[in-house]
Amino acid sequence: AHFATALTGKFGVEKGERVAVIMRNYPQWSVAFFGAVCAGAIATPMNSWWTGEELEFGLKDSGAKVAVIDQQIFERIREHLPNLPDLKHIIIARDQEEERADPRLTPMEDIIGEASTWADLPQSGLPDIDLTPDDDATIMYTSGTTGRPKGALASHRAIVANVMNSMTCQARMFLRRGEALPEPDPTVMRSTLLAVPFFHATGAFSILIPSLLRGDKIVSMYKWDAGKAL
Repeated sequence: AHFATALTGKFGVEKGERVAVIMRNYPQWSVAFFGAVCAGAIATPMNSWWTGEELEFGLKDSGAKVAVIDQQIFERIREHLPNLPDLKHIIIARDQEEERADPRLTPMEDIIGEASTWADLPQSGLPDIDLTPDDDATIMYTSGTTGRPKGALASHRAIVANVMNSMTCQARMFLRRGEALPEPDPTVMRSTLLAVPFFHATGAFSILIPSLLRGDKIVSMYKWDAGKAL
């Protein structure tokens, strides 16, 4: 809520404008994603493995007004920033530099603090945005195996329908076996060890959003390691 309010206020994001989210599977990724959507913007995740040239293409193609990135992504796009005049603001999470010269840069921690302090933020309402189910919510980019990646739009209705369809399919498996649907146990928190990137439809639509709905915990690794995962 605090980040969404900053987007509409401090950064002047208006409904339908694009907010790019480009970083590893950090906690800040989910805040940037949901904050952008709650601000009425179109959240636009991009592949955090893209090269600087590919990121420049994605930021130009989407017409992103704001990019929320981490330190590694900034180093990758730094030399391309002069080619991105429509990118008005860059919010950098987990930055190790004490000072950066680019006036477009704002540390994410200056807006909402460190992740360990988020629970202590005062209660805040969401921005007053007139959103409808069929408004565009996200742009996800295709892999670009046969050419340039293409931005694929999804509406709020489509994303919610995806979650409901998935839950219906899970329930159907029990019914087909002639079994009763299991009763949810509010005392047990389910946990997912994240093995895919949030910027992919699987990470965002099949794990992040359903986990929020169910109140699940997500555990992420800085870099996937099968031994540590086991």
